[in-house]
Amino acid sequence: MGFLTLAKQRCTTRGFTGAQIPKGDLNKILSAGRVAPTACNKQPQRIIVVQSEENILKIKKAYQTFGSKCIFIVCRDRRNELVRPYDNKCSGDLDIGIVCDHMMLAARELNIGSVMVGLFDPAIISNEFNLPDYIDASALLLIGYPDKGFLSPERHITERKEIDETVMYEKYIE
Repeated sequence: MGFLTLAKQRCTTRGFTGAQIPKGDLNKILSAGRVAPTACNKQPQRIIVVQSEENILKIKKAYQTFGSKCIFIVCRDRRNELVRPYDNKCSGDLDIGIVCDHMMLAARELNIGSVMVGLFDPAIISNEFNLPDYIDASALLLIGYPDKGFLSPERHITERKEIDETVMYEKYIE
């Protein structure tokens, strides 16, 4: 399958069957995250794979899980970050986004759905999973088999802005 075809097929899944993901598929998804590029190859990602009901209940204190039985807590190690000297912007969250995107696309290729969540209470996750103070819970990546299938890959025709509304050449134009 070509990349654009795969990218169009990837969609947010908010409802999972609860079926177990085979270990081999899980490793393929995690391997895609491992090879994701990061700023200066710092590789700040630290991923906690949560599958036990006890730990899923801990996550539910911070955010809903939509029935997922496999959740990645994607963390950022702040000890060795690349920080832009001009304005102190850290590349860590960008890196985490790239890692998650690689894993979501790998999941979709395996007919596994996903949703990346940033709107959760990181203090709850830090406390429940005993994260050290230099580890930030940046995202939750919920994966599993969609209970209602996947959205149409043709949805982008009406759900996305045209390229000329978001892309400019040589200068910014309103």
